[in-house]
Amino acid sequence: MSHPPFADLLARGPLLALAPMQEVTDEAFWRVVHPYGGADVYWTEYFRVHVDSTPESWIVDAIRHNPTGRPLVAQLIGNDIAALIRTATFLMELPVVAIDLNLGCPAPIVYRKCAGGGLLREINRVDAILGALRDAIPIAFTVKTRLGFASIEEFDRLLPIFARHGLDALTVHGRTVTQSYRPPVHYDLIREAAAALPCPVLANGDVHSAAQAVDLLASTSVRGLMIGRGAIRNPWLFEQIRHQMRGLPVVQPTGREVWAYIDRLWESQPCPGKPELVRCSRMKKFLNFIGEGVPAPFLDRIRRAETAVEFRAICADFLDHDRPMSLEPLRQDAPVPVST
Repeated sequence: MSHPPFADLLARGPLLALAPMQEVTDEAFWRVVHPYGGADVYWTEYFRVHVDSTPESWIVDAIRHNPTGRPLVAQLIGNDIAALIRTATFLMELPVVAIDLNLGCPAPIVYRKCAGGGLLREINRVDAILGALRDAIPIAFTVKTRLGFASIEEFDRLLPIFARHGLDALTVHGRTVTQSYRPPVHYDLIREAAAALPCPVLANGDVHSAAQAVDLLASTSVRGLMIGRGAIRNPWLFEQIRHQMRGLPVVQPTGREVWAYIDRLWESQPCPGKPELVRCSRMKKFLNFIGEGVPAPFLDRIRRAETAVEFRAICADFLDHDRPMSLEPLRQDAPVPVST
């Protein structure tokens, strides 16, 4: 299936993108969440790029199979220019509308290798990498960044670098690398980037409801939103935002609909030949976020579940009802996946 150029997607109106999150937003997750309305564009998990790397086969397969039917952006992470160009050249032979460079991953195992958010400590190196990739990538080339490594003051030094390399879009996560996922999100700096840069800017960071999303679009003047954890918790969120933008009623899922979504996630995580504990553990990477929108003590109990029977019994206790659920985050103590 062919897709319109990335610039055309941005021209249609505010772009809603699913953020890339390692070991979460894979093909199986795309398949589960897309029927709820889905993103306009899906970012892949990042391809780890180094001198001896080859593109991860499961991400390549996800691109080739693409169960969403929507455009895909392939994301790279690394710091070796020759390897990045080699990988980008390979990925451009696949059905992707853009190549994205990760300058934001806050995982210590990544940034200590001067990749992801770690590159923000070396501005001259970022400059060289962006220039080389822009020259090598004839299709859309985008970047996902944080505000800086340790301080938001670093953002002023990064903006001129982003401005001079002809990026097709810049996604800004409104936190620093060392801040990880702690508050606050500096939406004011995202607004400054949208005003200062020649390329479209997407806002990223704690988008959690349709009303807040539409307010964020208006207050920052960005061209779209990238949503990660909020879309895990509430896969209806993309469609809710579209309805909010059109002035239509925003419908909230019932408890049983949330339970059905969890069941689909369960079915998407087969673990043949392994104890149920393994499947329960894999599910917790989703339930840590879904559980933020379900009253206590759902999350505490689900984290201790070790069998399918326990898992379903806990869901029945909290979700076997037809009351609408906003799925707004009720608590903030859940761990986060490696978002990129």
